[in-house]
Amino acid sequence: MKKTLTSRDLELKKIRDEVLVLKDSPLYTYRTENHYFPVIGEGNHEAKIIFIGEAPGKNEAKTGRPFCGLAGKILDDLLASVGINRPDVYIGNILKDRPPFNRDPLPDEIAIYGPFLDRQISIIQPQVIATLGRYSMKYIMEKFGLTDALRSISELHGKEFQAEADYGKVYIIPLYHPAAAIYDRSLLEILQKDFKILEKYK
Repeated sequence: MKKTLTSRDLELKKIRDEVLVLKDSPLYTYRTENHYFPVIGEGNHEAKIIFIGEAPGKNEAKTGRPFCGLAGKILDDLLASVGINRPDVYIGNILKDRPPFNRDPLPDEIAIYGPFLDRQISIIQPQVIATLGRYSMKYIMEKFGLTDALRSISELHGKEFQAEADYGKVYIIPLYHPAAAIYDRSLLEILQKDFKILEKYK
């Protein structure tokens, strides 16, 4: 039996369709030349928790799925450690296309892709936005009026900040990016501890 699409499904599909033909993006040519997919995001369209990374990597661009490589495996394990099923959350990135050589997002790229993420948040209306890495932390905290609270991620990871979204109250929780734990195993223990804060929202 075919699933009836909700208004949220349709609004999120509209974002996907727009990103597919986003020729104004400096990453559009790189995507098409390499036969990559845009990585819009995936998961529950009524999720209580949204995870936001920075940009897709090579595995993600090849499949169109966020966090499907080694960092994704770490994220899956972290979710499981606090009893959260990946299909119950929504996972995306600020950038919807892969930057060359996995370099950091550039300001003009964030400016182009950021509004799509803003719309995703407004559509899904999560209780919690968990940022993964310093770029998404900065973007989300600035978007939600928490600029004065901004510090380095080493100071803010695992803390909770209350903010107001266009649909009501939302909690922002900065976390280290799971990829950081690939290179520094001590960060894995920190991530495991920080993820415990999410248990009350599942």
